[in-house]
Amino acid sequence: MKPQDEKLIGELQMRGLLPEEQLRRVNDEVMKSRTTAKEAILKLNLMKEEDLVFVEAEILGIPFVDLTEYLIDDSIVRLVPEKIAKSHNVIPLFCVNEVVTLCVSDPLNILALDEVRMAVGKEIDVVMSTREGIRRTIDQHYGVGGSFEEVARSAGMNEPDRRLDKVQSGRDAGKAAEDPPIIKLSNMILLQALQEKASDIHIEPEEQMSRVRMRVDGVMHETFTFPKKLHPAVASRFKIMAKIDITETRKPQDGKIRLKIQNKDLDVRVSTFPTVHGENIVMRLLERSHLIGLAELGFQDRMAGQFHELIRRAYGMILVTGPTGAGKTTSLYAALNTINSVDKNIITLEDPVEYELEMIRQTQVNPKAGLTFATGLRSILRQDPDVILVGEIRDGETAEVAIQAALTGHLVFSTLHTNDACGAVTRLMDMGVEPFLISSSLIGVLAQRLVRTICEKCRAPAQVSAEVRQRLGIVDSQATFFHGKGCSHCRQTGYDRRVGIFELLMISDTVKRLIMSRASASEIKQAACKASMITMRADGIHKAEKGVTTLEEVLKATESD
Repeated sequence: MKPQDEKLIGELQMRGLLPEEQLRRVNDEVMKSRTTAKEAILKLNLMKEEDLVFVEAEILGIPFVDLTEYLIDDSIVRLVPEKIAKSHNVIPLFCVNEVVTLCVSDPLNILALDEVRMAVGKEIDVVMSTREGIRRTIDQHYGVGGSFEEVARSAGMNEPDRRLDKVQSGRDAGKAAEDPPIIKLSNMILLQALQEKASDIHIEPEEQMSRVRMRVDGVMHETFTFPKKLHPAVASRFKIMAKIDITETRKPQDGKIRLKIQNKDLDVRVSTFPTVHGENIVMRLLERSHLIGLAELGFQDRMAGQFHELIRRAYGMILVTGPTGAGKTTSLYAALNTINSVDKNIITLEDPVEYELEMIRQTQVNPKAGLTFATGLRSILRQDPDVILVGEIRDGETAEVAIQAALTGHLVFSTLHTNDACGAVTRLMDMGVEPFLISSSLIGVLAQRLVRTICEKCRAPAQVSAEVRQRLGIVDSQATFFHGKGCSHCRQTGYDRRVGIFELLMISDTVKRLIMSRASASEIKQAACKASMITMRADGIHKAEKGVTTLEEVLKATESD
């Protein structure tokens, strides 16, 4: 028996995975068939291939990967010719800094690695997976068309997919979802969304076809359509990936997919919803490594200093307000990351947990199990926290408990849906919270919106109409503003990505007195502005003058304020 076989056998025995009786059968098979111990174990069905390869990878010091968690771009796959991939059972996963990470089932096949190295013209880094997993991945990527239309056509025409015309049940769709063209079509939708930096993917069934739309920089646009008969299989593919019940199509379901692409971790929140034409699928894309710091949010210097001072307080409540999709969670996570340290116990209660943060205890509410924001917050107070994040204050009960937490020596972060910072105060009063509790606990309110930033590749001075200047209250007629002319980089939109515009209300003694007297939001805002608070609109105009965004974006984001 070869030394490598002896190491494998020894490790399996040490782990109790290969009893003596089975070892004798393996030795007999090795002698009889002149094969390796690994091949003998698999032939005799003594272990799952995945478990065996995992142990082998640990012995060799090579990472083991689950290929179902990887999204592989066709441009990477094409680095290795199909003939070489199939003959040596290898598949490239990603390329970083001119090094190709290659997934193999036999890392000791030096001749195969040399042939791949010569074919790609780059250095090779090796990871391991199962033979079957690699074969399946090869089938998904080679021999299937390269465009959405070609893949959709092949999915509808392939022999195994003729049943797609007759798919009725979730189980039938589940079988069709395992066909390589369906898998590739689903992967291509995710890859396209990543390439376009989309935040959401919508797969929408209609009477004659299904439509794929993506939200990029807050704006929806259509990507492509595919035949309606493929929809059950595509929907089932994403449900399988998200570990959602594929047999249930009559009620909404939620799940999560964890993927890797170009060695980056990606979380995809999946929501299904029944419609008259089939299940609507909406996916939110969250890159786990894409958490940003406070410096990247886009605060003006004075506001940044004020917010830093707030989040380093020992106790009190800080609210972040704005509509859905305004970036409130991003700002809160940036704040938590800034103050996160080993000497602080930070606990969150969220719906849902969007990003996982190191050293922070995160919990997702579960109303069906009785874990609401209010009940969860009461339990968190018994966990000796220093800092608490409550995902949202939705009712008076949650508001009362959050305020009591702030009054008893905890720093509490939360969100509210209000138009501006001062509106948060009156919203709490509307929930039944007494003014003296608000003035004693609230230390600051950050209101925000997201506006699209001008594409740097095609930015140019803009002609701004007198009407827009008037509506925004811009007196200086000589002020210069900018826009994006549109180019290939920004898909002719003139915009690329988004940035926040902010308004920070500091709870001064003057504001506290106004709260105690039940002053209106407009009265509080007037007093705050006298004390030099920068409004969201003023912050937006400042960013427009700097060439960061356009006045049209500022007007659209603040016209309700």
